[in-house]
Amino acid sequence: MQVFKRIPVTLVRGKGTKVWDDEGKEYLDFVAGLAVVSLGHCHPVLVKALSKQAKTLTQTSNIYYTIPQLQLCELLVKTSCLDRAFISNSGTEAVEGAIKLARRYGKVKLDGAYEIITVTNSFHGRTLAATAATAQLSFQEPFTPLPSGFINAAFNDIEAIKAATTKLTCAVMLEPIQGEGGVNVPDADYLKEVRAWCDEKGLLLILDEIQTGIGRTGTMYAYEQYGVEPDIMTVAKGMGSGIPIGAFLAKEQACVFKPGEHGSTYGGNPLMCAASFAVLEYIVKKDIPAHAARMGQYLCDGLNKLAQKYNVITEVRGKGLLLAMKFQEDIAESVGMACLERGLLVNRVKPDALRFMPPLTVSQKEIDKALAILDSVLKERQ
Repeated sequence: MQVFKRIPVTLVRGKGTKVWDDEGKEYLDFVAGLAVVSLGHCHPVLVKALSKQAKTLTQTSNIYYTIPQLQLCELLVKTSCLDRAFISNSGTEAVEGAIKLARRYGKVKLDGAYEIITVTNSFHGRTLAATAATAQLSFQEPFTPLPSGFINAAFNDIEAIKAATTKLTCAVMLEPIQGEGGVNVPDADYLKEVRAWCDEKGLLLILDEIQTGIGRTGTMYAYEQYGVEPDIMTVAKGMGSGIPIGAFLAKEQACVFKPGEHGSTYGGNPLMCAASFAVLEYIVKKDIPAHAARMGQYLCDGLNKLAQKYNVITEVRGKGLLLAMKFQEDIAESVGMACLERGLLVNRVKPDALRFMPPLTVSQKEIDKALAILDSVLKERQ
């Protein structure tokens, strides 16, 4: 339906941090399916799990137990501060589930409160409710009137959240680091301040870790680096390393759903759960988040060296392997296309910013190659 502004490349094969187009040209992939391909393309652990489960059992519906779903939920709970999990088909579905759970909590525990505070430049998905939660007018305006119940406050401003809170507020929903908004990192104490405010007012804190979770920022979940714990958390992207899956998790006291109040036909099916469990188990056993932290720092240092070399770069920001480079001018698209021509895939996240989110398994040698390509492109622009 022509809803994507596609880059004129047809990718046909991938392995690790590399992909190839239909003409055989090789690229370093620092987009990774939009921060999805956590273990790199076609990782043997994922391929083996998919193949084995595809020969065993692929779909039963959630009226039955399955071993892969039990294993995945148990691992998600074990590796987080949350107590229960619901498996969805995508990040947007995970957000929808979190919104429904928060509203149900408000009805049961907070005298019918239903409003959720979100912040400017956030991104929470493409469904109507998630679009209403996404505090960016460019996403919202084509689809007004949007579902009510979402109050947009300024990002990185605790006073704005306090001012937006009323007796109708049931939750605050934030990304620990804003991904689609441009890789915006809040002040170190911001999430602690929001957590304290939610505790004071009896509100739920929902953290959207769809992009920041599963090791992307250098710890299993980004909230670990801010000294807070959410009441509800959404995850997706990296938990499947390429297969469509998501989840929302909650602490026991927030789990107010009754049977029949939420569900999914395909969510939690054995095929996707077996694949995701294999991915997460590998990430945990091999301590991939620690590797992502080291490689993220190496990439960040390299980008900062380029910033010192080229005045057109005004900022390098992010954590782990979720980084952005901001320019003085709206040249991100042209720089990205020049990188493409030289065999490097990067993402224009804003007109003046490029985003770097390679597989968490990326090597120092591959980072060096990517930096050399970016250096050559920027040098030609001088």
